Amino acid sequence: MSSTESPDTATAALPVPPAGPGRHGAAETVHTVTLPGLTLTVRAPAGRPATRDGDGHAGAGRDREPALYVHGLGGSSQNWSDLMPLLADRVDGEAVDLPGFGHSPPPHDGNYSVSAQARAVIRYLDAAGRGPVHLIGNSMGGAASTRVAAVRPDLVRTLTLISPALPELRPQLTAVPTALLAVPGIAGLFGRLTHDWTPERRTREVLALCYGDPGRVSPEGFNAAADEYARRLELPYFWEVMERSARGLVNAYTLGGQHNLWRQAERVLAPTLLVYGGRDRLVSFRMARRAAAAFRGSRLLTLPEAGHVAMMEYPETVARAVRELLDSEVTDVTADAGRS
Repeated sequence: MSSTESPDTATAALPVPPAGPGRHGAAETVHTVTLPGLTLTVRAPAGRPATRDGDGHAGAGRDREPALYVHGLGGSSQNWSDLMPLLADRVDGEAVDLPGFGHSPPPHDGNYSVSAQARAVIRYLDAAGRGPVHLIGNSMGGAASTRVAAVRPDLVRTLTLISPALPELRPQLTAVPTALLAVPGIAGLFGRLTHDWTPERRTREVLALCYGDPGRVSPEGFNAAADEYARRLELPYFWEVMERSARGLVNAYTLGGQHNLWRQAERVLAPTLLVYGGRDRLVSFRMARRAAAAFRGSRLLTLPEAGHVAMMEYPETVARAVRELLDSEVTDVTADAGRS
């Protein structure tokens, strides 16, 4: 089970690492997509065959089904740099920097709610003409992906959720600092109190929060995360984005009726894979059973030694589970065709 020790306030700095341990040297392409009121940075493995369809949209990897990866609070598209290459032969994957994170600037309307993050994903998929996709989300990105799958089933072929941030009635003590980020002024205060902290110290704290075993991070991966952290701290909107996004996540936990995330989980039609870590200090391992019951016909992968970012700690294991999900979808489609 997850630890319930009293957390160090330092762990409130960044709930998800800003960058992954990374397969350093693995080439990636990065481009921006501009939509009304929104600019998104999109990352993909290099070497994707590029074509254009009749509407002028990029048609890279048309021989493979498209996939979209969505990061968590404080993270970026780089959180998927380990997993994407392992699935590149099977899906045409892209990872998006949500508004205000990674290299994506803040949205014009300043809305960082889970619904707004879901709308950003929907708008990108509609504009790019990539749906339906294999949608893969972590943490806050898992909550946003749940909402996308519920309200736009036409855009989602399969759904993979890694430690999704779904409402908990009794959150762990180790998750409290993240919730405190939502209190007006707390994020800025924390920034001032820790002004003299080095990026390396901040990175050690967040890795201790998010990894089941921070020792799995290579020196190169640690340095990459610290460098990205240092870059983010120079952004004038860094703390504001963290505060408003945390508030949006907390607010999503309180919504009732059809907008409740658990109610929306029950509406998801896409085949779903759930991944939970036994050492997750942000999303309770005990939530795995409730999630498996909420998402109809879902598959559940539990990793006792993993923390909050299993795709960064155990990318090979997660990739195998995603492949099994994709194989099951192909089998189901074939069976349906045979019965028709």
